[in-house]
Amino acid sequence: MNITFVTVGKIKEKYFRDAVAEYQKRLSKYCKLDIIEVADEKTPDRAAEALEDQIRQKEAERILKNIKENAYCIALTIDGRKRDSVNLAEHIEQLGISGKSNLVFVIGGSLGLHDSVIERADEKLSFSDMTFPHQLMRVILMEQIYRCYRIINGEPYHK
Repeated sequence: MNITFVTVGKIKEKYFRDAVAEYQKRLSKYCKLDIIEVADEKTPDRAAEALEDQIRQKEAERILKNIKENAYCIALTIDGRKRDSVNLAEHIEQLGISGKSNLVFVIGGSLGLHDSVIERADEKLSFSDMTFPHQLMRVILMEQIYRCYRIINGEPYHK
């Protein structure tokens, strides 16, 4: 399976970069993983809603350019479907069985995702009602994808 993360912004903190590198190494046993970082826009403090929407739209254009037409797109949003690890593993396995071998996970920037990205997505996934920094969310998503493959392959994983 080919998995692509399309994310807004770069990871600045070394400890997050180290965690991403570790999970990339672990996941290489199970799938081909690509991470595409698109530029984020500077958001002024107390920006008006119209300006925030323009920023989300600019980021969306960059995101959408990196989602292939045949890809199954999963957007991470607070209002998405919540799944436990076993259910997510079953879902990813079922997507592969049904011929969807190119999965794209989209992680937005600090303002979230523009409606155009949500409309392109085949589904929305939520990890929590809480908001997380996009750098941390990338690590959490990678850990969960790794956990999914351990579950799919009947390998032990921490419960």
